[in-house]
Amino acid sequence: MRAFVLTGPGRAQVRDVPPPEAGPGGVVVDVERTGVCGTDVEFFTGEMSYLHTGQAGYPVRIGHEWSGTVSAVGDGVDPAWRGRRVTGDTMLGCGHCYRCLDGRQHVCADRYEIGIRNGWPGALAEQLPVPVTALQVLPDAVDAALGALVEPGGNALRAVQGADLRPGQRLLVLGPGTIGLLAARIAAAHGVEVHLLGRTAASLGFARSIGFGNVWTRQTLPELPWDAVVDAANDAALPALAADLVEPGRRVVYVGLAGHPSLLDTRTLALKDVTAVGVLSASGAFPRTVELYASGSVDPGPLVAATVGLDEVAAVLAGDRRPEWGDAPKIHVDPRR
Repeated sequence: MRAFVLTGPGRAQVRDVPPPEAGPGGVVVDVERTGVCGTDVEFFTGEMSYLHTGQAGYPVRIGHEWSGTVSAVGDGVDPAWRGRRVTGDTMLGCGHCYRCLDGRQHVCADRYEIGIRNGWPGALAEQLPVPVTALQVLPDAVDAALGALVEPGGNALRAVQGADLRPGQRLLVLGPGTIGLLAARIAAAHGVEVHLLGRTAASLGFARSIGFGNVWTRQTLPELPWDAVVDAANDAALPALAADLVEPGRRVVYVGLAGHPSLLDTRTLALKDVTAVGVLSASGAFPRTVELYASGSVDPGPLVAATVGLDEVAAVLAGDRRPEWGDAPKIHVDPRR
């Protein structure tokens, strides 16, 4: 089968590789759509932290936002899974350590992360092996494109849940990228007053084009009480800004990751009695995210700028965008194109 392989910083190939087999407890998925995200870009540039801690290394097959159809099942898997449309969790815990048994498999010390950690192959390929326990069934109302947006949507949902807001309260989202916009849409669907803070005219203009009226830069941000702040950006200066802006006694949520360490004065958190919440992955949020998409309460479709084939992925990772794609943040890949 064809698969996209990163061979080093800035170097990639589309290779013919052996197709996966469904091992015990696992399935093989025929991939229909895969999203490209900031983590994939960091692997392309060589900045991804796992490359420097030994938890990942080249060559690496990336891609962890995906949807497809189960085509084969392994021993111990109900044959009824064959033919089902699915997406799935990125985080694959060992299943037997204290964290896994406690329901925290996404932070298992020995976990695999699909397309990211410890060599599990990613979804920028025609087929993907996945444990059946990681699968989430997709209803007919959630097509391939929406299915590949469930994983980032689950991250966004967990960020909104971490903010712990009631209808009518005010949320400031830092970073109008895919996660930030999904968090904003999910929060708005729950009656929260949403504001977005960004930097570029293109990203701010796109946010306005999909219905967000409260869109600001740092210079234009109004002085309002922010009941929660979600940092969904990759700017190392923003975690401290989030803590500075949030109302005392409220919450800041950190779901974005900067390429360099962030400086945050914990005295700000303590003296303002602020709760800081970290979000890693969509684990646990897949069913609810699918419900939001299937019901139409949250429509992530406009966030997809274009769908390309495997041969175009390297250019996308390098930042090349065609003018006709517009300013939507997400690029999808059809591995069979």
